[in-house]
Amino acid sequence: MKQSFLFPFAMCALLVWSACGGSVDYIPKPRTYPRVDYPERAYKAFDQTYCNFTFQQPAYSKIVKEDNFFGKKITNGCWFDISLPAFNGTIHCSYVPIDKKENTLTRLVDDSYKLAFKHTSKASSIGEEAIAMPDKNVYGILFPLEGSVATPYQFFLTDSTNHYFRGSLYFNSAPDPDSMRPVIEYVKQDLDKMLETFEFN
Repeated sequence: MKQSFLFPFAMCALLVWSACGGSVDYIPKPRTYPRVDYPERAYKAFDQTYCNFTFQQPAYSKIVKEDNFFGKKITNGCWFDISLPAFNGTIHCSYVPIDKKENTLTRLVDDSYKLAFKHTSKASSIGEEAIAMPDKNVYGILFPLEGSVATPYQFFLTDSTNHYFRGSLYFNSAPDPDSMRPVIEYVKQDLDKMLETFEFN
């Protein structure tokens, strides 16, 4: 009686085992990221007449002039974005003339620190790298931000008396530091070129 009762279960188990092809070792596929086609490294001069400075920008980038900031008209006319379509990213740029009333150098520098350290809750670290080019009278600070942050780099440049220029790099994608690292490292070289060649007129 026991044999006849167990026989159907044994047959079912044998059929399932044979249908699965016996013992198979499954290996999970490694995590992958979308392929990125990097543009050829080349540069061109920033030659927009509405700003009184120059620098070398990536040849693959595009300048997009901004006339409004959160619905408010920009009065000095020198606000723009450097669009990086190959990487779905943007360097947001703004220029402010230094004065002795509202836009003092101290206030503008404080604002840059506040905007950079606003990302403290997401950043694993925020650095400060001094920029000093005395031959061109250009000084500033580059803020590298590590971790799951939307902006890996922010910076400001000034001649300390008349001009103040600020920029921040953003990507329109999830802030995954592992998947974005190769792109960030590529764009960082272009950002370095921009900063090294920057000159106020």
